Amino acid sequence: MAYYRQVGTVPPKRHTQHHTDEGGLYYEELMGEEGFSSDSSLLYHRGLPSAIVDSQVWELPDQTTTPNHPLKPRHLKLHELFPKEVWAETDVVTGRRLVLGNGDVRISYVVSTQDSPLYRNAVGDEIVYVESGQATVETVFGALEAKPGDYVIIPTSTTHRWLPHGEGPLRAYAIEANSHVAPPKRYLSRYGQLLEHSPYCERDLHGPTAPVSGEGTDVAVLVKHRAGGAIVGTRMVYPTHPFDVVGWDGCLYPYTFSIHDYEPITGRVHQPPPVHQVFEGNNFVVCNFVPRKVDYHPLSIPVPYYHSNVDSDEIMFYCGGDYEARKGSGIGQGSISVHPGGYAHGPQPGAYERSIGAEFFDELAVMVDTFRPLELGEGGLACEDPNYAWTWAGRGPAQ
Repeated sequence: MAYYRQVGTVPPKRHTQHHTDEGGLYYEELMGEEGFSSDSSLLYHRGLPSAIVDSQVWELPDQTTTPNHPLKPRHLKLHELFPKEVWAETDVVTGRRLVLGNGDVRISYVVSTQDSPLYRNAVGDEIVYVESGQATVETVFGALEAKPGDYVIIPTSTTHRWLPHGEGPLRAYAIEANSHVAPPKRYLSRYGQLLEHSPYCERDLHGPTAPVSGEGTDVAVLVKHRAGGAIVGTRMVYPTHPFDVVGWDGCLYPYTFSIHDYEPITGRVHQPPPVHQVFEGNNFVVCNFVPRKVDYHPLSIPVPYYHSNVDSDEIMFYCGGDYEARKGSGIGQGSISVHPGGYAHGPQPGAYERSIGAEFFDELAVMVDTFRPLELGEGGLACEDPNYAWTWAGRGPAQ
């Protein structure tokens, strides 16, 4: 995170005594990235944060992946994965279905009305985009309110749970990194402040404002972590509730950021995807495509030119509006397009010509570009449109 926050009660000097009202001591925990060499926060607990009374295997949902071979573009219809009758039985943590993944990032989707168990991802940071619905996300740092269009950014090893509420189910698009995620370096000063040319600033980021409390003993937390080169799960049991933090301060904490607060960068001719970037992780980036005025050169062609991403796979999640370049392909709300490296892609037939003279695009999409090939998870295989690859040519291999 780019800036310091303090929530609840902390002592005036770090690593010094912080007394309870009864004269005892709160227990200080340093939560920091990259050992002691990067952002961190200090949390003050009523109980010992290291105390556990049990540890058992938690069997993760299916994490197997299948290579995109033979190579082709794909269309995945995520809304087909969760029929209405399973919403009440599904939670945002254990109900995720893996759509795409590689050694750097995994993309899952879930539709839920059920409260999740306590959960901690010890593999990497999570970026969870809320397509629709609302939720309170309770964390050891405090609570966040998530609404449609919000990214919920959860640092590695943050204990938290999702509590959906309001009308309709919570539809969540989870981007799980094997690293930390942050704003692009080009948006930041050497001290970490978002600069004037950044499409968003610190005012747009919303962190916890007060601690949350939890009660009970022998409290289970599901932990996703690495073991033997694989990603596995463990169910740890704590003698006291992890939400026993009375205060914390530092520069590492969960926060929300609304895609609607992203200010698009436009130009006279079509701008390349890096102008839409919002976050970056190790070997992948996340971009926003939001409603915006489009190219104003008198001879401009507002939809994207055809392009070959020779070093990356391009994954677009369509979550609102009307995506001009994909008309006629079958793509709609809740779709993912997979355009892999080694393949030239661009607008559907006719979109190139139809876009001439357009002044505004009303579209909303989240793009993930990876720099290693993505493979299809079981969720991706279950909701693929088999006809998408042939929509530019108008006929498939059997014709």
